Amino acid sequence: MKRLLLLFPMLAMGCSIQGPEAGRVLYQENCATCHGAKGRGDGPSAANLRTPPADLTKISARRAGVWPMLEVMSIVDGYSRQTLRRDEMPIFGDFLDGDLVKFDTGNGVMTPTPAKLIAMVNYLETLQDPAPTDYVP
Repeated sequence: MKRLLLLFPMLAMGCSIQGPEAGRVLYQENCATCHGAKGRGDGPSAANLRTPPADLTKISARRAGVWPMLEVMSIVDGYSRQTLRRDEMPIFGDFLDGDLVKFDTGNGVMTPTPAKLIAMVNYLETLQDPAPTDYVP
């Protein structure tokens, strides 16, 4: 029911799940419980975890201001594919199913990539504090 309430305004406005709001919706549905609404690792379930959730607002700060798009995509995608092991990190299941879009991985090759993955990582970029000063695919 909660998901329907989040998706209804997007549908009413003619937006698709790949629209600009998609990353925020996906984050709220899949990540905010542990990482918090603003990505600081302070979600309502965080206190119950043995390993504190990462502060997702400092990804670029930990990399000298660079937003590492492919690295973050790989982390998120790794959880969906069950290749990264962290005891309390959930597996996303069908979270990344759906439409594929072409994404330039930095070598000029356009690679079919889940649109939801790109939306999520683009949203995570907006949470960075301070904002990234550089970008690498």
